[in-house]
Amino acid sequence: MRTTLDQLREGDCARITALRLRGAMRRRLLDFGMIGGTRVRCLRKSPAGDPVIYMVRGTMLAIRRQDSRRIAVEVTPCR
Repeated sequence: MRTTLDQLREGDCARITALRLRGAMRRRLLDFGMIGGTRVRCLRKSPAGDPVIYMVRGTMLAIRRQDSRRIAVEVTPCR
């Protein structure tokens, strides 16, 4: 199922299909290894729902909802 990163629930896993971001945020996420095919797991959402903590290549990243809406993913089973 294709969706965006902000639609994942806690514990869901996905594979990145596209980054639709520009500028510094895009570079930052690419530096952390968020490229096409990378597996991502939604670890925890804050009580207000923003930001959300994701596990990416062994690193926990907090990403704002407005940015995660621009990251296309395909939901996959967690391993």
